[in-house]
Amino acid sequence: MAFDFKKEYKEFYLPGNKPVIVTIPAMNFIAVSGKGDPNDGDGQYKRALEILYGVAYTIKMSKMTDYRIDGYFDYAVPPLEGLWRQEGTSGIDYRRKSDLIWTSMIRLPDFVTKADFEWAAEQAEKKKKLNCSEAVFMTYEEGICVQCMHIGPYDDEPATVALMDSFAESSGYVTDITLKRPHHEIYLSDPRKTAPEKLKTVIRHPVKKMD
Repeated sequence: MAFDFKKEYKEFYLPGNKPVIVTIPAMNFIAVSGKGDPNDGDGQYKRALEILYGVAYTIKMSKMTDYRIDGYFDYAVPPLEGLWRQEGTSGIDYRRKSDLIWTSMIRLPDFVTKADFEWAAEQAEKKKKLNCSEAVFMTYEEGICVQCMHIGPYDDEPATVALMDSFAESSGYVTDITLKRPHHEIYLSDPRKTAPEKLKTVIRHPVKKMD
């Protein structure tokens, strides 16, 4: 059976609907950054997802090629994630989607090296006709965070964020969103196939101890 990151690391991917404090270790990702409304059908975000999945599945299916990755084991491609910010605010104003600055990313198994990523990006360009020049191999370590499962439309996330802020404060922490540690979402549902009220999204915010 293929290794499933969501099941093996439930504390990172399957929190309950009540906030918790969690320490997130360093992880490697394929990442593409851009700006603009993610709902724009012809925008940067749509192209970013095509690149991310193109490279991610090229790595997963490398077992079917002559290319060998040391330590490879079969796995399910982890869920799509997103780091989000806007100029002039530490949070997210959902009314100004065109001003969103984002990094979309998919986690890589630890056995994938930068050289393996570069091979996959090159193969995706050749075989899938994608321009993968914007994709990067990124290591990201968030540290201590508060996170919670949000169920419902993305635009309703502020209510869950308010619960997270309150819980963090009652636990002796304060939200610590910065350029290097922004608002983080992990998408467990496909919005093309899931009703808005049933969407499952992990929301994660960095925190630090109160002074």
